[in-house]
Formats: sequence, structure tokens, C-alpha cells
Amino acid sequence: MIPPTLQQMRLFAAVARHKSFTRAAHEVNLTQPSVSMQVKSLEEKIGLPLTEQVGKTLHLTGAGEEVYAACLDVLERLGEMETAIDDLKGEVAGPLNVTVVSSAKYFLPHLLGSFVRRYPKVEPRLQITNRAELLDRLSRNADDFYVMGLAPEEFAVLREPFLENVIVPVARPDHPLAGKTGITLAELAEVPAIGRESGSGTRGAVERLFSEHGIEHRYHFLLDDAEAIKQGVIGGLGIAFLSLHALRLELDRGTLVVLDVQGFPLRRRWYAVHRQGKRLSKAATVFLNYLLEEGEEEVAHLLTIPDETPAADDRQPT
Repeated sequence: MIPPTLQQMRLFAAVARHKSFTRAAHEVNLTQPSVSMQVKSLEEKIGLPLTEQVGKTLHLTGAGEEVYAACLDVLERLGEMETAIDDLKGEVAGPLNVTVVSSAKYFLPHLLGSFVRRYPKVEPRLQITNRAELLDRLSRNADDFYVMGLAPEEFAVLREPFLENVIVPVARPDHPLAGKTGITLAELAEVPAIGRESGSGTRGAVERLFSEHGIEHRYHFLLDDAEAIKQGVIGGLGIAFLSLHALRLELDRGTLVVLDVQGFPLRRRWYAVHRQGKRLSKAATVFLNYLLEEGEEEVAHLLTIPDETPAADDRQPT
């Protein structure tokens, strides 16, 4: 058998992971025909088909499963070699792979940019996605570490809190509850609300608060990310519960206002998470220390924290 090239292994691994040539092409910044051609060439070298189309779903054949597993082994070992060589050079350099939930996009690029200005030989690779995709990447140990507001319980992980996450209820300035003080949770439960997907850390914290007070609360609309939710609130679909990190521009412009609700704000933490036993590269280790030691101060000027309020939900999962 003619050995596959590293490029073919990388591209096939992406196709196998996404079960899609189109999504794989998007990930690697190539056209779909280019990816298909490389996988076809790999199949010719193997001498067997690696994928099959069943209805609208792409599946791996038996040979495809074997090749995918081998590709993962080879690519992981190459990544370890690259990390070890960079560490032996004693430089803070090389790839730095970080995946974050979408709500963290309002501060993590700022922190990453500041870090790279300090260490210009670092090559940052930032993935911004939803919680489900992040957990999938975490299960595959695909990145150096991950940033989220709710650490998973299904994996053995190390989590480091590095930044406060303040969750507040927001509405349009002309909402009937805007400007009212001492709004109760029962009152809030009566108005239409927009929420995130199931599994969201923010959604979980809010639902826990209502549940602890014996109040039934439901969302009238579910939207994909904070930007869509903000536009829904501005458009009059209802109130929402969002991190202050996501609200800086809207609060400055007056297009959204924070509601004065009993039990809010909720004060939680953002976590840097990685699998237990993972060997972090020098670049990843230094960036993690940067987040822990300087992250809070770096982000402080991006938002204004409300006056101190007794924490309504300061408990974190173990």
C-alpha cells in the first residue's frame, strides 16, 4: 500500500469527525471538491472505499473506521512531537488550541490577542461553538483546553476559575418591567422569556434559581446564541438572562436595560478546563497562568459590574 500523506490524513480525519465533506472543508478552509479529491486519492491508495452515503447521511465503512483510528493516532503523536520540540527550545511558541462556548467570544479573543502580543511566536487557534460541540471536542481531547461556565461531570477534568461571570435579566427600555424596582421572581415568570439551548450553563443557573423558590419558569423562545437572543429582546420577543460580558455595547447605547429583580445578579465563574492527565504545551501552560493571574484585570474595563448584591447562585458543580 502506498502510504497516505499527512494532508490526506488530516482531511480524512475532518471528514470522519464531521460526517460531512462540506463541514470538513469549512474547518480546514478548503473547497469541498478539494477535500473530496484528497479523500478519493486516499481511497485509491488503501484500495477500499472509506465512506458510504446512506440517505443524506455519510457513514464510514469498516475500512474507513480503521483508517480514521490510525489517522488520529498519527496526528496526535505528531502534535505531541511538535509540543515537545517547542518545549525543548525553551520558547513560548507553537500552536495554542482553545475552544470556548459562544458566550465567551466577548472576552476570550481580547485575552488571546493580548497574550499573543506578548508572545508573538504563539500560533493561536480559537474555536467558538455551542456547548454540545465543545463537549464533543473535549471528549476527543482535540484542544489544549476549553472555556465554559459549567464544567462537565461526564469527563475527568481539571477546571480553573479565572473570571467572574455575572448573569442579569435584560429587557427593552420600554418593557413594562423596565424601571421597576424589587421585581419578584414570580412576576418575572409571568412575562415571555428567551433562552439558550438545553445544557447551557447560564440557562441551568437561572432554572436552578427559579426551582429553589418553587416557581415554574419556561422559555417562550429558544435561540442559538447570545447575539440572536439580544436581537430577540430588542425586537420585543421577551426578556432574557445574559452574561454582562455580552451586553457592554447594548447597555452603553441604551438599547437594552438590566431589570431590578430579586435574587439577581447571579454571580458565577468562567472556567478553563482540560482533561485530567493531559500534558499541556509550554504555550498552553503559560496562557493558562496568564488567564489565572491577569485575566480578571484585563477584562475588567470591558464591562461595568452592578452594585454588590448577595450571591443568589454561588454554588458550582463538583
